[in-house]
Amino acid sequence: MTTSHEARLKALNIELPNPAAPAANYVPYTISGKTLYVAGQITLWNGELKYLGKLGADMEVAQGVEAARLCGLNLIAQARHAAGGSLDNIKQVLKLGGFVNCTPDFIQHPVVVNGASDLMVQVFGDAGKHARFAVGAVSLPRGVAVEVDAIFELV
Repeated sequence: MTTSHEARLKALNIELPNPAAPAANYVPYTISGKTLYVAGQITLWNGELKYLGKLGADMEVAQGVEAARLCGLNLIAQARHAAGGSLDNIKQVLKLGGFVNCTPDFIQHPVVVNGASDLMVQVFGDAGKHARFAVGAVSLPRGVAVEVDAIFELV
């Protein structure tokens, strides 16, 4: 018997933040057919900014991983809302895109973005395995350390 995504989330004792409202002229997600596109999510926890800084300067890799995980929690919260309030309406995580606010010599982008990737596999099991990119950026909105966007397939 396959465990539902909602049951897995509960068993892992993972609390999701409230889905954040857009900060500019865009929507938090769009749906085309069975494809759900979730806008980039930053390190907000119920309206409070967390993990401000630059990897390779004033933030350690472990903090960056936690920042990416928080972005992942926000992605899941948006996806749940978009999918009618249940993660069980999500068939698969298709792709994540990770942006890391870092110094020019920082090279551990994939390790940082694993914070979001690992979370997707924890919550969605095999359906959480996804394609991905992880790149560095000279700055990110509001000074956050990480931003991650996602594409999901709906049932």
